[in-house]
Amino acid sequence: MSSLIEIKNLKKYFDVPAGTNHAVDDITMTIQKGKTMGIVGESGCGKSTLGRTVIRLHEPTDGQILFNGRDITYAKGKELRKIREKMQIIFQDPYASLNPRYSMDEIIREPLKESHRFTRQEIDERVDELMDRVGIEDRLRYAYPHELDGGRRQRVGIARAISLDPDFIMCDEPVSALDVSIQAQILNLMMDLQAEKNLTYMFVTHDLSVVKHISNDISVMYLGQLVETSPSQKLFDRPLHPYTKALLSAIPSTDILHPMKRILLKGEITSPINPEPGCRFAKRCPYATEACKQPQELKEMEKDHFVSCCMAEKIN
Repeated sequence: MSSLIEIKNLKKYFDVPAGTNHAVDDITMTIQKGKTMGIVGESGCGKSTLGRTVIRLHEPTDGQILFNGRDITYAKGKELRKIREKMQIIFQDPYASLNPRYSMDEIIREPLKESHRFTRQEIDERVDELMDRVGIEDRLRYAYPHELDGGRRQRVGIARAISLDPDFIMCDEPVSALDVSIQAQILNLMMDLQAEKNLTYMFVTHDLSVVKHISNDISVMYLGQLVETSPSQKLFDRPLHPYTKALLSAIPSTDILHPMKRILLKGEITSPINPEPGCRFAKRCPYATEACKQPQELKEMEKDHFVSCCMAEKIN
């Protein structure tokens, strides 16, 4: 199976008054065409920054981004504009991401007009098709964002994202602001669209139940670095990194006969500003040793299952 996205040693740093924030630090991963890569971790671990850097909403500090085998790391101008037609984003907040001065019709129509690829009649037909496909009633065509509920707003965001037939969509917690019943509808819509159009997703979320449902592979981030990556089911069946185990133990369970034993993390959280070399989870890890002060690398412990932990073999 061919890869659509290849990320090699990607870094994104931000200068802050106290120093340099290592928001994304030396990330390497591959996303297969037509598949979904879930990105999970605590708030502030760099999930959204990683996704936005991949689609070039943030300029990378270092590293390489390959899209369909083409290096887009430093693409600019017309070249970047063309690339962005094939790389889209669905934002977390469907209200903040929509122009309050535009109606639903105008919001969906805008990227089609800006691409200069369609006639007026083709745009009209395309807007009708997109509204029907994502489930927006025609009576709401000229409604404004404040007149819609969150689910319909997000449907508009999805229609806008798929309007130019992209290959890759970065989904930045697209259902976290929605009610649970609406979340299921939006997730099912996204999975149907993926099957129809062979879309590739990077799905950023902190909801482990959601990421298990939609993802083929999952990568776990901690303070800007990858600590574990594997096929979705394998990660849930046999997590190898201590941080991943703690994350999974926090999932609410309905099994009263076999409740999950919660792993409570203690200790100081390492600052992402000018961090010291070594494992950034070490100060909270119950298995930490002197060896954890050395830089850690992702290693394949089982087939397609990579973990960044020098103690993984001893504790599993």
